[in-house]
Amino acid sequence: MALSPADVTQLAAVDFARAARVLSEVRSATLSGQRAPVAPRPVIEQSWERMLRGGVDPDHGSRSGLLSREEVQRRRETTALKDVLPVLREGLLSVADLAHHIMVVADEQGRVLWREGSSPVLRKADGLGLELGADWREDVVGTNGVGTPAVVRRPVQVFASEHFVRSHAGWTCTGAPITDPRDGRPIGVVDVSGPLETMHPATLAWVDSVAKLAEARLRELHVSSLEHLRAVAAPVLARLAGRAVVVDRDGWTAAVTGMPYTNRIALPKSLAPGRRWLPSIGMCVLEPLPGGWLVRADDEPVPRSVTRIVLDLTQSRRWSVTASGPAGSWSHELSPRHAELLYLLAVHRTGRSAAGLAEDLFGDPGRTVTVRAEVSRVRRYLGGLLEHRPYRFCEDADVEVLLPDEPHDLLPCSTAPAVVAARASAGTN
Repeated sequence: MALSPADVTQLAAVDFARAARVLSEVRSATLSGQRAPVAPRPVIEQSWERMLRGGVDPDHGSRSGLLSREEVQRRRETTALKDVLPVLREGLLSVADLAHHIMVVADEQGRVLWREGSSPVLRKADGLGLELGADWREDVVGTNGVGTPAVVRRPVQVFASEHFVRSHAGWTCTGAPITDPRDGRPIGVVDVSGPLETMHPATLAWVDSVAKLAEARLRELHVSSLEHLRAVAAPVLARLAGRAVVVDRDGWTAAVTGMPYTNRIALPKSLAPGRRWLPSIGMCVLEPLPGGWLVRADDEPVPRSVTRIVLDLTQSRRWSVTASGPAGSWSHELSPRHAELLYLLAVHRTGRSAAGLAEDLFGDPGRTVTVRAEVSRVRRYLGGLLEHRPYRFCEDADVEVLLPDEPHDLLPCSTAPAVVAARASAGTN
């Protein structure tokens, strides 16, 4: 009787050797183009397809150079992951050590910044290249519990020969992405790994729950920092007339006077005191505060025309929009949903209705409330560069879309029907 993927997972909990043999047969048959005894799980099959397209060697894989100790330390000091390391240790390490696992924490670029747990397992990890400073992105070392969760942006358990590279088949990895709760951007992955026989199906839920606790801690820290900045801002705003807003270094609003409250103001990447044009406010005067900025609206005329808007979709998971004009230029990194939305508006320069965008994004023209909410969030940083009825870029803007070289790499994790169709259409041309 044929086994289903779920059967293999359950089998792994009680008979590691048999499960490993089945998955080895599945891997060998799939990679050789033959019919497998059971189809790989969808998340694994899709990962293998990415590896084959990317040219990863299934027999040997590849390794990039390790980061220096100085660079690892620099990244540790600058990543938000350092703020949740105590949560990860408390939730994972005690059990991981007893179960002969190790905990691995990697940043958003797949670089291993922390690695703790069972000493014998750490030594085995060295042999696999799972070392401090190593690059464990999926397109470097194949399907694995660090790189694959970062790509699909959800928890993934990779067991035995579900690993794309043969040398990892004696290993089991369970990873979950950690995102910035403020805007959903990935900041890294936490992974629990160990020898094949240490695998348990419940590990996936366990790692995912601890990752969510880490995200909750980040949310608490953000609220606390805004409260502190609000206390600093109160006497400053009390002395001002006109429109002003106090934001943290990432543009999140702590306090406002004389203007409607918005959660976030789009700030340029490089910021200095002085006059600056911001799309959501106009011409402003920026002054530094402890932990943030005071942004005061200026009475000077606001430059209206923007000569160029560039939507950069060339990177696999880091997309941005850049606007350039008489007042200078600024860039804003995009969430996956906003990257989809702006891509569709760039393709349809004459505009799309809310129902049309709902059809493009969700295959359901009735989801207009969701579309309107997302467009409202986009306008917080694009301001008047987006018009409505229908939704579109302003007419006097020159819009350019930078696309990846390979059609499959266009917003690769997007399931929006219009994006899926665009990938398929480009791939056949």
